[in-house]
Amino acid sequence: MRFDKIVQYNFPTTIRFGAGVSEELGDYLLKNKILRPLVVTDPVVGSLDFFRKLIGQLKNKGLAVEVFHDIHKNPVKSDVYKGVDVWDASRRDGMIGIGGGAAIDVARAMVLRVNHREDLFKYDDLIGGDVYVTNDVPHFVTIPTTAGTGSEVGRSAIIADDETHQKKILFSPKLLAKIIFADPMLTMELPAPVTAATGMDALTHNMEAFLAKMEHPLCEGIALEGISLIHQSLEKAVKNPDVESRSSMLIASLMGAVAFQKGLGVVHSLAHPMSALLDTHHGLANAVNIPYGMEFNIPGCENKFRRIARTLDLKEETGAAVVKYLFDLNSRIGIPHQLRQVGVEQKHLDTLADLALADFAHPNNPRPVSRADFRALYQKAL
Repeated sequence: MRFDKIVQYNFPTTIRFGAGVSEELGDYLLKNKILRPLVVTDPVVGSLDFFRKLIGQLKNKGLAVEVFHDIHKNPVKSDVYKGVDVWDASRRDGMIGIGGGAAIDVARAMVLRVNHREDLFKYDDLIGGDVYVTNDVPHFVTIPTTAGTGSEVGRSAIIADDETHQKKILFSPKLLAKIIFADPMLTMELPAPVTAATGMDALTHNMEAFLAKMEHPLCEGIALEGISLIHQSLEKAVKNPDVESRSSMLIASLMGAVAFQKGLGVVHSLAHPMSALLDTHHGLANAVNIPYGMEFNIPGCENKFRRIARTLDLKEETGAAVVKYLFDLNSRIGIPHQLRQVGVEQKHLDTLADLALADFAHPNNPRPVSRADFRALYQKAL
């Protein structure tokens, strides 16, 4: 990989990648006659110097920019409705999602809702709601500020119900961004704990996609390369970041999001309820759960774990060696090994198991997962 120039990938979305590429945004909007963009972000990113600088650059080019950042750390339906109210009131003509997975998921769900005004969860992919996504959607641009979810390159948004906490997946090819500006410089000042958690989120995406039972050899190849890049780069990005390690992690994050079109699995179904019920950071929830979920998946997947072990340069090419690697990696980058260290208590386990069983991710897990399995995995990790 080259780290000294801006490059363009098309897969199929146009991805402009490289240090400083976010500065191209203003000219792109002018070229495409997007003069009144709504920028969707989260409260933390909205307070950062680079964000204020970026908004200033857009305004200096004569663009009438509106910013919406009133969203939860783990987004809910009311966030989307509030954002579209801002869109309506300020008569916007394009949507820009800037941030991590939460901000970009809210922006993507808002893109859907602008011209699809029935209840948002009518469009839930798990009940066939994608067939109702028939109208045009606003021009949509994404700019990631973390290297984890890869949401910027996806075509789905994960939004929770405010009351039940169950996560829904809104999906349609119409929800792909027109262009992505992937600028590793925007990730350079991420705190080490956020870098670690989002990096493990990307690793979870790649590993679960590789193991998912759906047949998709293209995604499997991408997933293995993503795993390799994270193996080479995550610890450095956490402890002593430079442009190369941050760039590699950003690419690996994009790879994970492409790869998990094949499916996810048990780890995400363990993590999603923690975010919905306890507001646990999604990447952190994945990070703590991934060793336990991978151990659960070893029976029947020995050959795939052998390939993962080779990709990780492990001496022993076994599933057990991969699980040990994951625990060791978590230790090196400051991720706890137990759920109680991130706020989970014994009293939460039954509700978490119920939510995990209802989650959309585990049907593609290579090994079936029952409620009893989820309860046992939470107990083991506690």
